[in-house]
Amino acid sequence: MLKQQLNFKLSQKLSPQQIQLMKLIQLPTQAFEQRVKQELEENPALDSGKEEIKDDFEEFDNSTDEYESDNIEADINVDEYLSDDEIPNYRLNANNYSADDEDKQVPYASGTTFTQHLQSQLNTFRLSEEQREIAEFLIGSVDESGYLRRSLTDVMDDLAFTQNIYTTEEQIEKVLRLVQQLDPAGVGARSLEECLLIQLKRKDLTEDVELAINILEKSFEHFSKKHYQKLIAKYDITEDQLKGAIEEIAHLNPKPGSSYSGNTRVVEHVVPDFSIRIIDGELELTLNGRNAPEMHVSREYSEMLKGYKESKEKSKSQRDAVLFIKQKLDAAKWFIEAIRQRQQTLFVTMSSIMHYQEEYFLTGDERNLRPMILKDIADEIDMDVSTVSRVANSKYVDTPYGIKLIKEFFSESMTNDQGEEVSTREIKKILEMTIEDENKRKPLTDDKLAKILKEKGYPIARRTVAKYREQLDIPVARLRKQI
Repeated sequence: MLKQQLNFKLSQKLSPQQIQLMKLIQLPTQAFEQRVKQELEENPALDSGKEEIKDDFEEFDNSTDEYESDNIEADINVDEYLSDDEIPNYRLNANNYSADDEDKQVPYASGTTFTQHLQSQLNTFRLSEEQREIAEFLIGSVDESGYLRRSLTDVMDDLAFTQNIYTTEEQIEKVLRLVQQLDPAGVGARSLEECLLIQLKRKDLTEDVELAINILEKSFEHFSKKHYQKLIAKYDITEDQLKGAIEEIAHLNPKPGSSYSGNTRVVEHVVPDFSIRIIDGELELTLNGRNAPEMHVSREYSEMLKGYKESKEKSKSQRDAVLFIKQKLDAAKWFIEAIRQRQQTLFVTMSSIMHYQEEYFLTGDERNLRPMILKDIADEIDMDVSTVSRVANSKYVDTPYGIKLIKEFFSESMTNDQGEEVSTREIKKILEMTIEDENKRKPLTDDKLAKILKEKGYPIARRTVAKYREQLDIPVARLRKQI
């Protein structure tokens, strides 16, 4: 049975302009510049750079006042776009460059790739046509670290399907041995063990090198797990001899591909969005000038509307053109306003974070970081938590202690033995310093670390110590052991 009834419902929806502003706020400096460039290309009513100030500009503004309201259609009022009564001229400009701002661009150098570097070395070998094709295929399968991560069976199948080369694993193995003779040493290895052995076998055969080769070939598991006493007993050697072999291995490169100086992988350059400086004991915050492009609404489009206003005969094509101009002017005005709001939001949010963590920014000591969550800043600046998150998530600040990711200043809190709220970052820093100062011959277990932290006034459980240690990328005690 169908029923018809009325329901009252209160809902809140974001306008397209608000969505665009939120997207602009979350963009870091370089992505923001690309977005501005895209908008300039798509909207001819938007201009960049300084607007030419002409003598007739004031005359133009004043002359528009004498126009009477004349609707082209129900939703178009030309006077709104010819008069500055509603939107003052300064609101339609974003001009925040200082005289000493420079357009600093990072040049990118082109060069030989890692794969091309390896292929060029094949010319030093006398290879048959089939061997060369197999060698080039193997080189193409080497990853950026210098490893061949695929089995020879897979390589053999791919050669048959893609290169129409039917060969055997033995033949591929033989060619792989040639590839492994290329520089840098260790390239083409299928495992860490093989990579280290390739490098060791290129060295002069000293006692330490010979022992290191034996350890890697016959006792790699004991070595990787740092079972030093078992190695000493197995090879009937002294602790000093084992130490010499381990030092030889420690000087090898586990990722030979990364050592290639001509590697042309794209490098991401961090452009800080803010800068904090200490001047006379006070903190000074500045917003990167590249976040404040100089933009204004095109005068040509305003002149087009003025021409339409003054024309006596108004054709349908002229009305269509005015509709188009109206849309572009609306978009240009809003984009300029959105940039202004973005600048204000970024500055207010970062200023609040800076003052909240004032003690840290004055000293640089991470132990002085206060517990701070997104809601703390959102409440202080009377903005939504999601807005603060957008500002903090992908923005960087240039401090006297290096360039920092803003979200790193946020941390949860815990209560110490004196009932004070302290940052988990502070505890992690103390944990890291405790591990650095430990006796590496007898590293501290998580249980012992928990006891030490409790003695220092931070009562945390062993599993919490393990979690913080993993977040700091510090291995377990057994793997930190040295002789």
